[in-house]
Amino acid sequence: MNKQILENRTKLFAHNCVKDAVSLEGSKLGSHISGQLIRCSTSVAANYRAANLAHSKAAFTAKLSIVIEEADECGFWLEFASEENILHSSISDPLIKEASELTSIFISSRKSIQLNNK
Repeated sequence: MNKQILENRTKLFAHNCVKDAVSLEGSKLGSHISGQLIRCSTSVAANYRAANLAHSKAAFTAKLSIVIEEADECGFWLEFASEENILHSSISDPLIKEASELTSIFISSRKSIQLNNK
């Protein structure tokens, strides 16, 4: 998968998470999860974009590690919102799936880079 496709995919993921996060606001828990989900989902997109501008493989790998952590965190907040019944599974499940897929893609990329550097 090329970097432009992944940049677009991570940005779309962020947009979808933000749209759903805004709908959570209204309770203290909803507002908290909303803020966390907005922060980590937009971080996935922004840090992947920044990784593609990295000046070295080490810098790229470091940024990719941030992307992995943030994508996994998105999955956590989506699962948590669903478990707390403040986000319906019909909304959360596709986003949880995408968070998991993005996490797996970026873990594989990081492993490939690390193996090629040995």
